Amino acid sequence: MSSARETLDLDGPAGRLRLTLDHPEGAPRGMALVGHPQPVLGGSPRHPVPHALARALRGAGWLAVRPAFRGVDGSQGEHDEGDGETEDTGVMIAALRQRYPALPLALVGFSFGAWVFARAAARLESPADALVLMGMPVGRVPDGRFYEPVPVPAGAFLLHGEDDERAPLADLLAHLREARHPVTVFPGTDHFFKGCLPAASRAVLEHLRAATGT
Repeated sequence: MSSARETLDLDGPAGRLRLTLDHPEGAPRGMALVGHPQPVLGGSPRHPVPHALARALRGAGWLAVRPAFRGVDGSQGEHDEGDGETEDTGVMIAALRQRYPALPLALVGFSFGAWVFARAAARLESPADALVLMGMPVGRVPDGRFYEPVPVPAGAFLLHGEDDERAPLADLLAHLREARHPVTVFPGTDHFFKGCLPAASRAVLEHLRAATGT
């Protein structure tokens, strides 16, 4: 993912927002925004999970866009516990849709990025064509942080590790029980989909093909 990589800077509410764009060979079939994990715990666009997702997306013909949340990897501002990051995501989506108006848009969030993208998706006047939430935290997690439960759109695709130690599966299932929203669970793996990341990436690509028809 080197020769076709581009850095895009946008003006955000708290200053510069930096995005890394990995262009596929040939015309892209769509654009996918890939959200990274908790910045205060070292999360960034270079984290192995969003990096692997971006590689798989680009290989499948998608324009993979990895934004850096506030205070990370060239983006200005300070961590805002999801509120500012949700606002920033709306700015990114508007800019990308203006730049690539003909491309379907997918939001693929992991961990903190999944929680932010779920919140941002609920605010969009024009919905994303696909929403993927991986390892999304709900409520009070083991490290003490609180993630307000977020309504999950009916068409969202959720993936989770059975033994997720950072965002327990039981909390997510309890949140989704009333709506009976399905969750794809990878047995015997952790928050980072250890040993299952290639399979999880393939599942994401299959969902995007079905959701966007590309």
